[in-house]
Amino acid sequence: MNNIINEIEKEIQKFQNKNIPMNFGYIISLADGIAIVSGLSNVMFNEVIIFENNIYGIALNLDENFVGCIVLGDIYLLKEGDKVFTTGKLLSIPVGKELLGRVINPLGEPIDGKGLINSKENYNIERESPSILDRYPVKKPLETGIMSIDSMIPIGRGQRELIIGDRSTGKTNIALSTIINQAKINDKYLSENLINFRPVYSIYVSIGQKNSDLARIIKTLEEYNALKYTVIVSASSSDNSSLQYISPYSGTAIGEWFMYNGMDALIVYDDLSKHAIAYRQISLILKRPSSREAYPGDIFYLHSKLLERSAQLNNKCGSGSLSALPIVETQLGDVSAYIPTNIISITDGQIFLETNLFNQGIRPAVSIGLSVSRVGSAAQIKALKQISSKIKLEIAQYRELEAFSQFSSDLDKSTQNQIEKGKRIIEILKQDSLYLISTEIQVCLLWALQNKFLDKISINKIKAACLNLEQFLLKKHFELLKLILNNEYIDNFIINKLKIILESWEKEYKHNYNERITRN
Repeated sequence: MNNIINEIEKEIQKFQNKNIPMNFGYIISLADGIAIVSGLSNVMFNEVIIFENNIYGIALNLDENFVGCIVLGDIYLLKEGDKVFTTGKLLSIPVGKELLGRVINPLGEPIDGKGLINSKENYNIERESPSILDRYPVKKPLETGIMSIDSMIPIGRGQRELIIGDRSTGKTNIALSTIINQAKINDKYLSENLINFRPVYSIYVSIGQKNSDLARIIKTLEEYNALKYTVIVSASSSDNSSLQYISPYSGTAIGEWFMYNGMDALIVYDDLSKHAIAYRQISLILKRPSSREAYPGDIFYLHSKLLERSAQLNNKCGSGSLSALPIVETQLGDVSAYIPTNIISITDGQIFLETNLFNQGIRPAVSIGLSVSRVGSAAQIKALKQISSKIKLEIAQYRELEAFSQFSSDLDKSTQNQIEKGKRIIEILKQDSLYLISTEIQVCLLWALQNKFLDKISINKIKAACLNLEQFLLKKHFELLKLILNNEYIDNFIINKLKIILESWEKEYKHNYNERITRN
């Protein structure tokens, strides 16, 4: 008993009466979505804090005497002197299939007027990216439905492919085409009840766009029956920079839920230029040291941390995938600017859209010389790889000869033939906005071109002829299209069938074309 009393007395002697700081503080100043707070002694980096009026924030700057916080809500409801409390948690948002077809803000709250989202699970918006051992090589194609991309700059599931170009060159259009094409493929194969088919779910992250532009995108997805497979995360230009900053992380958390549950997902960041501007604004107000073009020094880390979360997982991890299509806007085609060079070095390739091509009426305005896929033909079906292997080289030769021919009127026959073929390739690769072409049709069109079935048609009629051939194949030779997809390779049997079919189409098209001329 005496021993116990002695021990208690020792512990009492050790006790010192100190003031233990409570884990709350007060707002010192407010400016442009940023609150400077004093007194949060035990706050963690990136911890969620709660202001009065139940407004959330994130602790971003941990200085000696105060904490710099971003405000995730209406800053005008706060004032200097308001109390701030820590939560001990990181920011999380609801995830799951319940979000499909919905428009939410970066906090996971619905903004489409369709009621509450009954999600059963939450994910932190900041997560570690999958390790190298958890990943698997990118091999399965992610078809965009755009022939110039699928044939020459293929994208695979789990790949990160940058879409880059000046303003109003069709960057968002390529991303939307890819989302719509996934929905089209989903509808086709789910209706056939294929056991091994895995649909691709899409997440579209709108960063700093006008609400009118977002409304147009939502309407387009609804018209093409793609919204039911899509989650839209929106931080509009009217929202503060804090919401724009966290929006891509929120979208990635939603995509990761699909990936970690053995499904395939596609995420579009539209666009990371505006995300970088929002982060620069936050950093300048927090008085962080600025680097090149006034961006903070950790902007590269910020984007690499984000894009590394997209991956193709191996079988042990469920074999799910998250593919990323980040969009970046350039100024006057300058790909050597800070943000474009950063993201080019992070991603697995880029699709560069050229203003001059766009103005010439070549849509999509994909620059073959500056565009590349570092995954390459590994993410193509073998039939398309077989047919399209020479096209990129032929276009490059055509561009060179086209420039040369402007200075010389006398060209030999082989040079003239190369220029003519190049013009036909350019015409075939032109596509109307959101007009999508399936992979098997692409194979047939390119095979017809390579085997001179389109040589007798005048260049200004090539596009109409290709549309006619597409309808001819879909209506009368659906079995051949199925055979091309199932076989993957174009063997002698398929080549012989293609020859017979294209010869019959050639006769029919020529007959109809002559009839139309006679009637006119």
